[in-house]
Amino acid sequence: MAGSGTAHLRGDDALLSVQDLVVEYPGKAGTVQAVSKVSFDVLPGETLGIVGESGCGKSTTGRAMLRLDRATSGRIRFDGEQIEQAGESRMRTLRRHMQMIFQDPVASLNPRRSVKDIVVEGLAVTGAPAAERAKTSADVLAKVGLGDDRFTGMLPRQLSGGQAQRVAIARALAVNPRLLLCDEPVSALDVSVQAQILNLISDLKAEYDLTVVFIAHDLGVVRTISDNVMVMYLGKVCEFGDAVEVYDAPAHPYTRALLDSVPLTDPDKGFAGPSLEGDMPSPLSPPSGCRFRTRCPLAQDRCAEEEPEVREIRKGQYAACHFPLTSAAGEEPA
Repeated sequence: MAGSGTAHLRGDDALLSVQDLVVEYPGKAGTVQAVSKVSFDVLPGETLGIVGESGCGKSTTGRAMLRLDRATSGRIRFDGEQIEQAGESRMRTLRRHMQMIFQDPVASLNPRRSVKDIVVEGLAVTGAPAAERAKTSADVLAKVGLGDDRFTGMLPRQLSGGQAQRVAIARALAVNPRLLLCDEPVSALDVSVQAQILNLISDLKAEYDLTVVFIAHDLGVVRTISDNVMVMYLGKVCEFGDAVEVYDAPAHPYTRALLDSVPLTDPDKGFAGPSLEGDMPSPLSPPSGCRFRTRCPLAQDRCAEEEPEVREIRKGQYAACHFPLTSAAGEEPA
């Protein structure tokens, strides 16, 4: 379950549990409220998709999970261990089990090192012997489709975007992680290459028994790969639930609007509405009450006065909305 200030229904079984996560960045113009009281659990073997517009806080949430960005407050538990207060030495150990694939594949790789060395950087840090590193390098490169010897001596600038992302995936796998965080890993790639990388991640998830958090703004990509979906808006959770249920019958007006933004190939399935107007407010000064109310066609006075709690709208489907949608067609509540 996900939410703000809500009880975790399955936290005891979760590999990753995030509760009331807040990430803020003070500045001269004010404090950027990037992530505000976000909570969710990810069970072992699941894939959680996190989706939303640019600036909604999804990447910041992911980076805070791995302590790449410092959380202002909140609790993060991995495999039963609270990590928000862990020392740097302990975090280096934990990060072997919590690996990340970044959005820009070439920029995420050391430009001065060859492919065969890049993929075992993590093992080198832990002091693994040269023979073990060489064997692991060959094994993981073969797993990601780069087993040809011509790739091993290449530098990142000599690789295509898809090849560089395969190297990044191999680097993550080399330390045998349990959790894989993918931060928009296909957004910089051609559509044909995107499909190859998505299939590769799905295959490797099964082979390595991985738990995956997949961050993207492309709803089609998220639906393809995810078991559960969490929709974010301006640092808050809007909706959470089974991917099929959320996509077929969204409960939050924002989720409905995101789905309507995707072009459809079937002419009989038109715009379901309700439509959105305006731009996302600034995280420096988010609206009172529901942060989505300034763009929501269903907003009423209550939305400005009272922040909606994440609550169960249908079995296993949760939304933070005072007036949730009641059907896949965008029907308003009675």
